[in-house]
Amino acid sequence: AGAGRALPSGAASKWDIREKVWEHLEASGLAEFPRPVRGRIPNFKGSFQACCSLRELDVFGRAREVKVDPDKPLEGARLAALQARKTLLVPTPRLRTGLFNRIVPPPGATKEILRRCATSQGVKDYSVPVGLDGKAQVDLVVVGSVAVSEKGWRIGKGEGYADMEYAMMVSMGAVQEDTPVVTIVHDCQVLDIAEELLDDHDLTVDYILTPTRTIQTNCKRPKPQGIMWHKASSILIQMLGKIPILKTLRSREKQSGKDVTLQDEHPALANTNRAAIPNKKVMAANTQPWAAPGSAPVAQPHVGSDAVNPKLEGSDTITTVYVGNLPGSLRVSELKRALRELQVVPAGLSWQGAQHRAFLHYRDPGAAGRAVSSLQGLSLGGNALRAELAKNQRNKG
Repeated sequence: AGAGRALPSGAASKWDIREKVWEHLEASGLAEFPRPVRGRIPNFKGSFQACCSLRELDVFGRAREVKVDPDKPLEGARLAALQARKTLLVPTPRLRTGLFNRIVPPPGATKEILRRCATSQGVKDYSVPVGLDGKAQVDLVVVGSVAVSEKGWRIGKGEGYADMEYAMMVSMGAVQEDTPVVTIVHDCQVLDIAEELLDDHDLTVDYILTPTRTIQTNCKRPKPQGIMWHKASSILIQMLGKIPILKTLRSREKQSGKDVTLQDEHPALANTNRAAIPNKKVMAANTQPWAAPGSAPVAQPHVGSDAVNPKLEGSDTITTVYVGNLPGSLRVSELKRALRELQVVPAGLSWQGAQHRAFLHYRDPGAAGRAVSSLQGLSLGGNALRAELAKNQRNKG
């Protein structure tokens, strides 16, 4: 079971390989929660045992800062990093609110608390966001895979997030050419993969850990050298429309003189860009720093006011978004930081922390809609937020 296995000649595509692995894990009784494993980085029986092998790698022993993906089968790897008192970075799910979360266990954390910190809920409860200016210096990268070859070729679940995260880390200087990459899989996920299936943006791995083996791939294929805008794939174009921090990175690279021209101006991207920048007047309002009440060029609702549908000086009635289920410990500054990261900064904000809610006031209905979709279900302080148009806005379409 440990050796790389040749796939039938008909299994020529990445999706053929993914489907084969997912089907085999389920049919053989190797699949673990969350089920079904199809469409996921699959959790498998023996994942914790495979993760424990991480401690035996010299590259882990030398590492001070470790990035581990949030997938369930890597929970043991996150725990190993925390127990070894290393700085643990976990990518924000789907990069919605930034690039990384740094896991910060409470002082004097017990073994039980560290185990909780390594879980997906613990990542939400004990994390601090790290943005593009976070000065991360990652010494070791741990990623999940659906399939991997002994040569280091890796196939993920098909959404491209691990490849994108690595390319973004390169662009922000968080990883170097020689930063080792480890993946943790079941033995049956180690397969022969044709090199022609790999694209330039695909991440390769240096070590493969399974429940029975540690494989050093000695992979010589170069890893992604940052985001290749000129070879923009459909996945990258879709991500550019959905991930605020990716748009920020593209803007920064353009300002630094890098060519970020997309190979083909995709219609979906053009529409996304138009939606993201409604007009210059609104853009100016949304990019201003947070100001004290009355200090901005236009009047803002006073923080703490009950105004749900205020009017701003010289403007029509604005669109208000209700945000509920705010944790009692949340500060208004933390909500504002999240809004900046998501690039949905309102013209005004009414904070009602005692009632676990806030109202965000937008001049542009499109910006309000984007705020609702970005904030709904977002985890802040361990709570999944509720976001919707305020009651007196909903019948306006």
